[in-house]
Amino acid sequence: MGAWGEGPFENDSAADWCDGLHDAHPSERRGMVRAALTTAAHTTGYLDYDDAAAAIAAAAIVASRMPGGPPITSTYAPNFLLAGDALELDDDLPELAAEALARVLGDDSEWRELWSEAGATQFPHLEKLRAVLTPTELPGQIGLL
Repeated sequence: MGAWGEGPFENDSAADWCDGLHDAHPSERRGMVRAALTTAAHTTGYLDYDDAAAAIAAAAIVASRMPGGPPITSTYAPNFLLAGDALELDDDLPELAAEALARVLGDDSEWRELWSEAGATQFPHLEKLRAVLTPTELPGQIGLL
């Protein structure tokens, strides 16, 4: 599987995707994040590990832009983000990222299968990202339109 940790950037596939994102022209980066999330969220049948790892990295990037989102600190994340450069993201990406993570954690996911074979039964780092990406309203709170 080529992973050295549980974090969203701590595997060969995610690191390769992050390198590609860093090397891309800034005008292409938004589309690359969307493509990684869309591939995972909309794949029918078996979800390939590389596609899942890219989606997790993309979801972590989207989550880092959300209120209360975890900052990106991994040395394997795209260097431009670590340097504080901006990345414009579309407003619909948090929902798409949550869908992608649900697919990664679901059935027919090579990512889930490989981690399960390694003995993992829970994935708190992904659940934390999902929680940031899908904030819930508090009782009595009025949602903003």
